[in-house]
Amino acid sequence: MIFKQLFDTKSSTYTYLIASDKGREALIIDPVIEHTDIYTKELKDLDLKLVKVIDTHIHADHITGLNELSKIYNCSKIMGEQSKSEVIDVRVKNEDKIKIENIELNVIYTPGHTDCSYSFLMSDRVFTGDTLLINGTGRTDFQNGDAKEQYNSIFNKLLKLPENTYVYPAHDYNGKKFSTIGEQRSNNPRLQVSSVDQYVEIMNNLNLANPKMMDVAVPANLKGLTLDQLN
Repeated sequence: MIFKQLFDTKSSTYTYLIASDKGREALIIDPVIEHTDIYTKELKDLDLKLVKVIDTHIHADHITGLNELSKIYNCSKIMGEQSKSEVIDVRVKNEDKIKIENIELNVIYTPGHTDCSYSFLMSDRVFTGDTLLINGTGRTDFQNGDAKEQYNSIFNKLLKLPENTYVYPAHDYNGKKFSTIGEQRSNNPRLQVSSVDQYVEIMNNLNLANPKMMDVAVPANLKGLTLDQLN
């Protein structure tokens, strides 16, 4: 299997390129528009055909590369059914499956960071978007976020996965590339709570500044801008 984890230093975003082998179909999760050339080079070098591109949610800290990649490769743009994006080709719901050749992703609806946050389980690993981060969790104070919903998504869905399931988030700010469900259950400081109310209190008192790109990124991602429209 081909599995590439690519990083955008500006927004600390992880993008994932996945395929069963060279010369086969590929999918990309959470692309950043400024890195389109990097993705196209990777695809060309590995002789891959990009057929599906997925966003875990409407991002507030960067403009997605979803639409630019679709313009180049005519690939399907996929998000969860709760997404307010105006340009999605396929809207998936909880327990749906996304398939390319020998790769299969199981869709898990994990609201809380936003109301359109989805995670994607692929055999031994789960792509958690901004819902479950490494030793953290995504903020819940905008885009219809809800700390109680996030608690349910994490404790009653993600943490029910096998302990050795690898966790690959959409962001990390401390140089960590992955973790496991077991490690997060034991070591994530925000998950060492005894009740949903305790978790909600933590999340409601983070007092974080808005992402610098939020006023630009959210409208751009809803409308589906491409590079020529940005320049």
